[in-house]
Amino acid sequence: MQQLVKIRKFGSKFLLLLVFAVTAAGLARSENTTQSQVPGSAAVAGTEATKTSRERPPTVPVIGSGDLLKVSVLGAPDSDQEVRVGADGNIFLNFIGAVHVAGLTIEQAQATIAKDLVSGGFFTQPQVSVFAKEYATQGVSVLGEVQKPGVYPLLGSRTLFDVLSLAGGTTPKAGRVVSITHRENPTAPINVSLSDDTAESVRSNVDIFPGDTVLVSKAGIVYIVGDVPKPSGVPMDNGSITVLQAIAMAEGTNPTANLNKAKLIRKTPAGNQEIPLALKDMLSSKSPDVRLQAEDIIFVPNSAAKSATRRSMEAIIQAATGVAIYGVRP
Repeated sequence: MQQLVKIRKFGSKFLLLLVFAVTAAGLARSENTTQSQVPGSAAVAGTEATKTSRERPPTVPVIGSGDLLKVSVLGAPDSDQEVRVGADGNIFLNFIGAVHVAGLTIEQAQATIAKDLVSGGFFTQPQVSVFAKEYATQGVSVLGEVQKPGVYPLLGSRTLFDVLSLAGGTTPKAGRVVSITHRENPTAPINVSLSDDTAESVRSNVDIFPGDTVLVSKAGIVYIVGDVPKPSGVPMDNGSITVLQAIAMAEGTNPTANLNKAKLIRKTPAGNQEIPLALKDMLSSKSPDVRLQAEDIIFVPNSAAKSATRRSMEAIIQAATGVAIYGVRP
């Protein structure tokens, strides 16, 4: 009897140990499965984010108004036609009449024409070929602050930097903002900011397609004239510049400069306004630096001649218009 009790106790303990072992193994397996799933989910999410961030418009050019097309049907040479897309986006073909093809790719136009031929009962299974002999809008217009504004031929897609290179690059007066208008969406231009940062430049180098218009903005200019080593105009590269920064771009002031008589000429709705500049105090950090606006003129007179301090505003403005423009970007 005692042996039977011992056996029953041992069996109960063994059963409990077995249940514990099975439960622990199940928990470990579940934890491993969860851990293996989490990185996979993150990888999928990362892939989707990368895919979304890299999505770009299709590089296949679409048909537009003014394009010259050659349309033919295999085995029916009498149906061959050369037609130009009208302003309404239509072409007129034998048998089926008007077909709207503007905004379609070549493949889509072929499918549309074939469908119309079948629905009209003219062919059962036509093999339609559309060849774009001339893209009237195959060029890209590059305007604004570039060295050689104009229309440049462009088949397929190129990038913004490619197009700017075709136009000889930007001028020293160029601003940071470039406006891009796509042919298929002319009412919604896209603004891209140029940057010296490598990562930002990669993002700014967007695709350009035939028929697009690229407009490089003009940066605001401030002028430094008078008794300075390099009288010049300085683009407001980041949209902001101060008096001392402008003076630095002019390589400082000459030893003969009258710093106490410097002045700022600013355009206002009421006309040009003269504002005294405590340039000597600014250079010695006794007075705060002044932020400039576009078209501001800094005049630093010569202390050797009293007449220099009485130089007329008109003469100063004339001097400013004749100076060279020096870009901040290399």
